[in-house]
Amino acid sequence: MTLRRTLTLAALGTVFVAQGAAAQEREYVNPATVADGGLPFSGAVWVGDMLYLSGTIGLLPDQTVPDTPQEEARLVLDNVKSTLEAAGLTMDDLVTVQVFCSDVSHYAAFNEVYRTYFTGEFPARAFIGSGTLLFNARFEVQGIASRR
Repeated sequence: MTLRRTLTLAALGTVFVAQGAAAQEREYVNPATVADGGLPFSGAVWVGDMLYLSGTIGLLPDQTVPDTPQEEARLVLDNVKSTLEAAGLTMDDLVTVQVFCSDVSHYAAFNEVYRTYFTGEFPARAFIGSGTLLFNARFEVQGIASRR
């Protein structure tokens, strides 16, 4: 096969894959719209069998940051779990997780709580030192889950 033919077939394959992905319907979990006038994002979005979760933080009911990193980790992970449950999934359905942390010295405290939310293998994960987060939160978590 010539290089030109190989490149042409690769380009056509890319077009067909892109068209297939574009044709997939979306379903929103805890949706928000422009008309709502609230925060400008939905809790999560289904595309095919993949659920893309928005970033979430763990604040107390009065919108303040908890006293300890462990309590905040519990609240933020409860938010993730709640969004997954609204979509009919569990924490074990997470494929990848990104944790943004304002101070990476909280790594061990976060992990202490994080490991209690799973029953099997852990998802792939990144723990990223982010600098200041909204409301001076320590953690923001987002992820991608899939139907099994």
